[in-house]
Amino acid sequence: MEIETDSSTAKKHFKVFSELELHEFQDKFVFRSLQFPDRAFSIDRSDGTFHGEVVNLEGASKVYTVFGVAGSIRLLAGTYVLVITSRKEVGAYLGYPVFRVMSMKFLSCNEGLKNLTNQQKKDEAYFQTLLRTVEETPGLYYSYETDITLNLQRRYKMADGWMSKPIWKQADPRFVWNRNILEELIENKVDEFIVPLLQGNILLMCTRMWRRGANLEGDTANFIETEQLLEYDKFKSSFLQVRGSIPLLWEQIVDLSYKPHLSVIEHEDTPMVVKRHFHDLMQRYGNTIAVDLTDKHGNEGLLSLAFATEMEKLPDVRYVSFDFHQRCGGSNFDSLKLLYDEIADDFDKQGYFLQTSDGELVEEQKGIVRSNCIDCLDRTNVTQSYLARISLNQQLQRMCALTSSEHVCTFTEDEDLEIYRNLWVNQGDEISLEYSGTNALKGDIVRYGKQTISGLIKDGISALSRYYLNNFQDGIRQAGFSIP
Repeated sequence: MEIETDSSTAKKHFKVFSELELHEFQDKFVFRSLQFPDRAFSIDRSDGTFHGEVVNLEGASKVYTVFGVAGSIRLLAGTYVLVITSRKEVGAYLGYPVFRVMSMKFLSCNEGLKNLTNQQKKDEAYFQTLLRTVEETPGLYYSYETDITLNLQRRYKMADGWMSKPIWKQADPRFVWNRNILEELIENKVDEFIVPLLQGNILLMCTRMWRRGANLEGDTANFIETEQLLEYDKFKSSFLQVRGSIPLLWEQIVDLSYKPHLSVIEHEDTPMVVKRHFHDLMQRYGNTIAVDLTDKHGNEGLLSLAFATEMEKLPDVRYVSFDFHQRCGGSNFDSLKLLYDEIADDFDKQGYFLQTSDGELVEEQKGIVRSNCIDCLDRTNVTQSYLARISLNQQLQRMCALTSSEHVCTFTEDEDLEIYRNLWVNQGDEISLEYSGTNALKGDIVRYGKQTISGLIKDGISALSRYYLNNFQDGIRQAGFSIP
């Protein structure tokens, strides 16, 4: 285990090896740290077994550099090991470098392929197709020096010494994209080689595809935690929101229609599913406001009505039904003030997290707004960006960067405001690309405050692309993304 001491705080923190030398032999793969050449392990190519001691590295057929091990999976013919083959540093989180995965590769330990039946060989070929889909997964981020799945408020509450634990132990498992394929690596105690990955845009994840609704435990197919971080004049603040599928048992069957039919699944456990979902939210985040942005007519209306009916049984959760398309007619960003006016008192009580440069706690966020439409993409991103801007304004006023009469939106020519708007546009595009394969719709509402002609054209092209991908590509992608 690689431990580094920070002399200013006298605290230790765990670091994953950032560059690995991969030696390919006919009978094994050997991974060795470039920083600490005595730290290495090997995987047998015949049966996928791990070995912690590596003595002789002569005679390798190939030697090259990889940037982390992201998991392993056993299929019919043997084990496949996922490695990061290229990366890009995209910035820093709380002073720690953050990288985006640019390419990945599965290494094959499948010498048993020749012993399979013809049918098993066909099945293995299909599984390999799924693995290639996994290799192309977009929006994966990680850090070698700290966990990036925990929000600032949760980090603040962690016990002293938690950063000395392996990175995968520090992480919130809900947001570790590859958690299911880390198990064998963890069992073999190669912690300093293991890279937990987060899918999204630094602080979000999930997989949409054909999945909808919730399971019987109350976990939804789409669930994303978004954290807006601000550092100003030695202060640090954080504002959290979450978005997620409607936590009912429901489905949407692809049938080549532009808007596939939505169907609520009748089940005796539905009330318990909804209760479990919101109980978990309240345990994690506190007071919860559920904002439902779905239409109130057609198939969406039936789903929304079913959601509202179940929410009436949960008096501790405030449910707000806001028909985005009807109440924001003309696609005007400022129309969302109607929603804010409905929830303003509770929203302001929830607040945000704020601490000084020396770590003193000034304020905690006491609750969360949970937003949803159908896919939790376009309408949800517009709404979240609006609420985030209100919170940002409150934080800047608290830090005395703005007076009580000033608002960030009054500085229409300010370059920083333009950068801020683009951050939320890019956030929407990033999530939408991961879910649907296209950019988000309604991005110009976030950027300009209204829908534009060019934005309508762009949205039309993206909508057609989504139709094609949803009907002809998403099945394979869903099966592939279910692996990690």
